Amino acid sequence: QMNANDCHDPPMYWTIHGLWPDRAEDCNRTWHFNVTEIKDLILDMRHYWPDVLHSSQNRTQFWKHEWDKHGTCAATLEVFNSQKKYFGKTLGLYQYVDLNGRLLKAGIKPSSSYYKMTAIKKALRKFYGVTPKIQCLPPEEGEKAQTIGQIEICFTKELQLVDCMELEGESNPMQAHFKLGTSELSVCNDSLPTYYPSELQ
Repeated sequence: QMNANDCHDPPMYWTIHGLWPDRAEDCNRTWHFNVTEIKDLILDMRHYWPDVLHSSQNRTQFWKHEWDKHGTCAATLEVFNSQKKYFGKTLGLYQYVDLNGRLLKAGIKPSSSYYKMTAIKKALRKFYGVTPKIQCLPPEEGEKAQTIGQIEICFTKELQLVDCMELEGESNPMQAHFKLGTSELSVCNDSLPTYYPSELQ
C-alpha cells in the first residue's frame, strides 16, 4: 500500500497516529481544517506525524482527517481549543512519552527474532507506571507470530498518564478505523510470539 502511495522511505521510528478523546459529544464538525494555523509546526508535523498513505503534494490529508474527526471533539478542552493547540500539544505529548527512546532503553528494538508481548508490556509499565494498549496485526496464514502495529498511550483530561482500559464489550474501539493493507489491527494476544519488524517487507 505504501509503495503504491509513493512512500519509498518510511520512517524507522514510531510516529503519531492521532490524539483521540474517548467520550466527546460536542464535536464542532463545521470547524474546518486550515493548514496555515499550524504553519509553525509543519516541520515537526512532517517528521513526527507524517502521512505515509497519501502522496498528495502538500501531504495534509491525514492531518485534516485527524482534526475533523478528533480535534474538533478535543477542542472542548481549553488545552486543545485551537488547531495550533491541538497539533502542538499532541507533538508535545509525543516528545514527553518518548516511545522510541523508552523501548530502546528497555532493549526492545526492531528485530527478526520474536519478543514476548508480556515482556514488552512489563517494560513499558516500568517506564510509565501505567499500561498502554498495544495493537497488533494477527499472524498471517502459516505464521505463528503477531506483528506490533500501534501503541496507544492513555491520558486523563488533565493529561496525566492513566491505564488504557478496554471498553466494555468492545475488543477494539478503533474497529474499522485503521487498516494496514488487508489486515485490521486489534489488541495484541499476550500468549503469541510478537514480531517488531525492522522494516516492512
